[in-house]
Amino acid sequence: MSNDGVNVGRRRFLVAATSVVGAAGAVGAAVPFVGSWFPSAKAKAAGAPVKINIAKVEPGQQMIAEWRGQPVFIVRRTEEILANLKKIEGQLADPDSKQSEQPAYVNPELRSIKPEILLLIGICTHLGCSPTFRPEVAPADLGKDWVGGYFCPCHGSHYDLAGRVYKSQPAPLNLPVPPHHYVDDSTILVGVDEGEA
Repeated sequence: MSNDGVNVGRRRFLVAATSVVGAAGAVGAAVPFVGSWFPSAKAKAAGAPVKINIAKVEPGQQMIAEWRGQPVFIVRRTEEILANLKKIEGQLADPDSKQSEQPAYVNPELRSIKPEILLLIGICTHLGCSPTFRPEVAPADLGKDWVGGYFCPCHGSHYDLAGRVYKSQPAPLNLPVPPHHYVDDSTILVGVDEGEA
């Protein structure tokens, strides 16, 4: 008796089944390998640029975005706010921002590319608390000389509406200005310097 017919069919089945399992294994090994070529969500969050639409920020108001896990304060300053910045320069520790972290292309006194738009990392330079936005002029708790700015509730540091720290504060430096540029009139790309986009 010959079993050649049965063995040929069985061999074809086993070869086909082995090929399918081998191909599935190759695909299963290749997917994580190829996936490793792309940055993870954590890696993207660590340094990826962030687009921020500022079209809805009203004059005198602030919005908060996030970049690298840090709050980014965006304020649309009014003419009154800009005029008040000059009035308090003598009360500031570093009015020309010579010791501060900021890109070279921002105005050192206004700390911005466009005078009306302020963009800051919202972390106090003392111990890393997040300052509160206090735009009102002469509130009872901050005194008659207050012309608007930021107040750190943790240890009492005061900053103006250019992120410049007042003299004799726990915070040693002005609030940082992140690298950024304007994509258009209402969109800022945070995390990329001008000319690098």
